[in-house]
Amino acid sequence: MLAAMQARDVVAKNILGLALGEIQTAEARANRALGEDEAMAVVRKLVKSNEETLGHAKDDLARVTELRREIDLLSALLPKALSLEAVTEALGPVADALRAAKSDGHAMGVAMKHLKASGAVVESASVQEAIKKVRGTS
Repeated sequence: MLAAMQARDVVAKNILGLALGEIQTAEARANRALGEDEAMAVVRKLVKSNEETLGHAKDDLARVTELRREIDLLSALLPKALSLEAVTEALGPVADALRAAKSDGHAMGVAMKHLKASGAVVESASVQEAIKKVRGTS
């Protein structure tokens, strides 16, 4: 945020200030400091909100440009999600359990439990595709 202020980058200063304010509000509500995962969830929520707003601002080119920049700035604060190939590889140790799962939902639960335990950052769509590959249903 300091670099944004020094560069007189109003968009970056505003969105980073908003993110910091949202995190501080969440901390005040919880009456404690947020963990890293909780703070990242706040930032993800802001990204999602901006993406939804972007869908409604199609006619306003200046607003679309600003929203895309805000999304890029916020996304840069988040850890990068694993690629489909990396998710598929990470699911190798539980491949037998995924194939034996009674349903796609059960397989998703097994996969997410394994991935979260390993600390992997994943997107659900990538996990679903990886499960299909492992189960041979794609």
